[in-house]
Amino acid sequence: MDSLPIAIPAAPADPRRPPVPIVAALVPVAAGVALWLITDSLYALCFAALGPLMIFASLVDGARARRKARRDATIAGERAWADAEIELAARHDEERAARWHRNPDAAVCLSQPPLRGGERPAAATEIVIGSGASPSGLRSSGGDGARERDFQRRCGTIERVPVAVALGGGIALRGPAPIVAAVARALVVQLCLRFGPRQLALAGEAASELGVNVFPHFGRSRRGAFLLGVVHDGDEAPDSDAAIWMLTSGADVPEGVTTVMDLQALRGAKVRTPQGILDVDAEGLSRAQAEAAGVKRAGDADDLEVLPDAVALSELTQTPGPHGLAVAIGRGDRDTMTVDLVDDGPHAIVTGTTGAGKSELLVTWVTAMARAYGPDRVLFVLADFKGGTAFEPLRVLPHVAAVITDLDDEGARRGVSSLTAELRRREAVIASAGARDISDVEMPRLVIVVDEFAALLQDHAELGGVFTDIAARGRALGMHLIIGTQRAAGVIRDALAANCPLRLSLRVSDAGDSRAVLGTDAAAELPGGLESRGIAFVRRPRDHEPTALRVALTGAADLRAAALLWTGADQGVSPWLPVLPRLIPLAEIGEEVPDGWLAVGRADDPQRQAQPLELIRPGTDRGLSILGAPGSGRTSALRLLAEQSSDALWIPRDAESAWDTVTGLAQRTRVAPSLILCDDIDLQIGDLPIEHGQHLAQLWEQLIRGAVNATIVLAASRSSGPIGRILDSLPRRALLRMPNRVEHLAAGGESQSFDRDRPPGRAVLGDREIQVAWVEAEHQGHEESAAREAGEQLPWAPATRLTALVTTGARSVAASLAEAYPWCTVTVASAQHTSVEEGIDRPVIVVGEAETWQRDWTLWQRARSEGEILIRAENPVELRQLAGIRQLPPYARPHAGRAWSLRGDGIPERVVIPALTRR
Repeated sequence: MDSLPIAIPAAPADPRRPPVPIVAALVPVAAGVALWLITDSLYALCFAALGPLMIFASLVDGARARRKARRDATIAGERAWADAEIELAARHDEERAARWHRNPDAAVCLSQPPLRGGERPAAATEIVIGSGASPSGLRSSGGDGARERDFQRRCGTIERVPVAVALGGGIALRGPAPIVAAVARALVVQLCLRFGPRQLALAGEAASELGVNVFPHFGRSRRGAFLLGVVHDGDEAPDSDAAIWMLTSGADVPEGVTTVMDLQALRGAKVRTPQGILDVDAEGLSRAQAEAAGVKRAGDADDLEVLPDAVALSELTQTPGPHGLAVAIGRGDRDTMTVDLVDDGPHAIVTGTTGAGKSELLVTWVTAMARAYGPDRVLFVLADFKGGTAFEPLRVLPHVAAVITDLDDEGARRGVSSLTAELRRREAVIASAGARDISDVEMPRLVIVVDEFAALLQDHAELGGVFTDIAARGRALGMHLIIGTQRAAGVIRDALAANCPLRLSLRVSDAGDSRAVLGTDAAAELPGGLESRGIAFVRRPRDHEPTALRVALTGAADLRAAALLWTGADQGVSPWLPVLPRLIPLAEIGEEVPDGWLAVGRADDPQRQAQPLELIRPGTDRGLSILGAPGSGRTSALRLLAEQSSDALWIPRDAESAWDTVTGLAQRTRVAPSLILCDDIDLQIGDLPIEHGQHLAQLWEQLIRGAVNATIVLAASRSSGPIGRILDSLPRRALLRMPNRVEHLAAGGESQSFDRDRPPGRAVLGDREIQVAWVEAEHQGHEESAAREAGEQLPWAPATRLTALVTTGARSVAASLAEAYPWCTVTVASAQHTSVEEGIDRPVIVVGEAETWQRDWTLWQRARSEGEILIRAENPVELRQLAGIRQLPPYARPHAGRAWSLRGDGIPERVVIPALTRR
C-alpha cells in the first residue's frame, strides 16, 4: 500500500491591516466639544485633540504588529520546510533500505545473508547491476511555486537504490579488463549468495580466472540447476541458460544478450536495456574479496550433496541396546544415523518450519523405537496440537498408550493432573523398590511426543510448568519428552531447553532459530522446496558440530511390521486418561457393581490415574442431592437408581399424592424403604400454596433428619430458599449443567467448573467429575407407576345419617349431588332452622354457604357432633371460622372435586367428590 504523501508547507499569508478606530477617536472629540459648550472653557477643547492622537497611535501599533506577524510566519514556514525535508530524507532512507533488502547486491548479501527459496533462477530473475536513481513511490501534496515543484520532483526520485534488470540470456560487460573483471565477480558472487548450489551452477574457465571457482556452485553438474556461464571475449558461446560476457570496449554484443554495460569506470556506467539507457554506479569486487566470500560459503552444501535422495525405514537395521532407546532414524553422508533418547537425552527438541518434514521425523522416530523395543520397555503418549492427524496411524502399535489431539480447557486440566500423578506414581514405585532410578525396576519408560509445542503453550500455559517438571525429573523416573515446534526461540523456556541436550532441526526460516537449537546457521541455510524436505541436522551432547541426515520415511507396511512383532504384548496403559464418554449404558458397568450397592456412574480421578465407579449404598448412605437445568439428566439419574433397586419409592409428582407420601414417611405411619427418590422437589414445593409449601419443606427436613435405614435422593433445578435447606441437609451433591454461571455458583459450584455445554449426565460430585450411567428406554416407567399408585383414591360416599357441606353456589351443587347420590336426601340449608326429620330413614346431605351455616348454627352443631362435615377445598378459610380447625389440613387440589371431611374430634381428611368437579 502506498504511503501517505508529504504535506508541503503553505506559503505564509500577508497579515491583514488592522482597522482604524474611527468611532473610538470621535468619542473624545465629541466629549471635548460638549464640555466647551457647557463650561465655556477653551481648555475643554484639549480633550478633542485626543481623537486624532488615538488614530495616529493605532496606525503606528498596527504597522508594528504586521511586521512581527510577517517575521513569525516566515520563521514558522522555514521550520515547516525543515521538517518536510527531514521527513523526505527519512522516508527515502526507509524506502532505500527496503529496496536493498528486496534486491541485494553482493555487499548486502555478505552483510545480511538472504533467505533462499526453493526456486531456481530463471530468465525473469532480476539481478542487481549497480546503484542509481529510480522513481520513488513517495508523493507530496500542496503548493504550486518553484520551491514546491522542486520538492515534488525530489520526492518522486530516490537516489542510491539498486538498479536491477532481468537476467534473460545473460549480461555483456564492455570496457577495460580490470573493471570488467571486478564487475563480473560482483555479479557472480551475488547470484551464488542468493541461490544454493542445487539451484545454480557455474561453468566456464573464466570463472577460475575471476576467483569464483571456490564457490560450491562451480565445477559440479547438478540435475535441474540453472547453469550460468562466465565467458571471455572471443570464447565459444557455452551451452548454458545464461552467461556473463566480459568484452573489450566496442566489441559486438553476443546474440541473446539483452543487457549491455559500458564501463569506463565503476561510477557513471552506461547500461543499455530494451527499456532504455540507464546511468548506474556499478559494484566491483577484487579477486581476494571473491575468494574470501567463496571460502565462507564453501561448506553450504557439502553434506547435502552426498545425502541419499530417499531412505525407507525398512532399509535401516535396528540394533536394540540393553539399557537405552538407541534407534536408527535415517542416513548421513557415510553411515546410518543413530540417536538414543536415553543416553543422548533424556529429552529432545525437534524444530522445523511448515512443510520441512517434522511430523514425518516424529513418526519415524516413534516407529523405530517400537520396532526395536517392546511395550515392556517403552510406552508412548502422542500429542498433536496443530489439529492434524499425523499420529493417527501409530495407534496400531501396542506401545501407544494415548493419542491426544487439540484439548479444551477441561482436557488441559486433566492432562496436568494425569502427568503429575504419573510422576508421583513412578516416584512411589522406585522408592518402594529401594532403587535409585528406573533402570533398577521393571517399569517401561514413557516417551511423551508433542507436535507443535507452541500451540500447546498458547492455549494451555499451565501445561508448560508440568513439562518443565518432567524435564527436570524425567531421567531418573523414565519419563522422556520429544518436543516438536516450528521455532524454539521464544517458545521453549530456558529451564526446559537446558534439560533437552538432544537437538534435531529441519529447515527453519530464521537463522536465530537454527543457532538456538544447533548452535550454527546450518538449518536456516537449507534450501526451500521439496528437495530439502526430510533433511535434518542432529546435534547430540557429544557432537562438536551438527550432522546432516536424510530422515527415513515410514509407510503403512513398517507400522504393520512393528505391530506384528509384539502381537502378544499387552496394550500400554495410558497415564493420560481419556475423557469420560458421553454415554455409559448401565449394562456395560453392571458387572462391576458390588452386591448391595447401586451405580451412579463413572468418576474421573486423573490425580490418581483412575476412573472408578461412583456408588451409593441404599439403607446405609444418608442420601444425595442432584441439581441441574432441564435436560441436564436429573430424571435419568433417578431412573437409573430406581432400575437397580427393588425397594425404591419414587415420590409421585402429583401434589396430593406427594403430600400423603411424605407425611406418612415423616410421621412414620408408613414404613420407609431403603431408597426414596424425588424428582423436581423445588417445583413440587413451589407449586403448593405458601402454607402447604412451607409445611411440606419442614416434613422433608424432618424425614431426612429422622431417616435411619433409608437413603434419600432428591433432584431439583435450583437451590434457593427452603429448597436450599433441604438439599444442604443431604451429605453429597451432584451438580449437573446449570442455566448460567450465577445459578451454578449459587448451587455450590466453582467458577472454573462451569460449562454451559456440559453434556447431559455429566456432573461434579465432590471434587470429581462423573458421567451418570444411562438406562435403556424400556426401563423408564418407575416414576409414572409410582404416581398412578399413589394417586388412586376412592370417591366419597355418605357414611353417616347427616352430612353438612359448606360450598358456594349451594343450589347448583345440591342438584349435582342429588343426581350423583339418588339414595340420599339432598336439601339446601336456609337462614332459619332447617328440618331434616322427614328424611331420617335415609342419609341426608345438607348443602349451604358459609353465611347460611352461621345463621343455622343449631343444625351445624348437630352435624358437627353426630354426622360428617364437608368443606370444599375452594373454601379453606371455613375450616377455622366454622369448624375451629387450627392445624393445616392435607393439601387438596382446588376445582377438582376435593373437600375436607371432619367427623367428631378427628383431624381433617381429604375426600374426592366427583359430583363437585367443575363442569
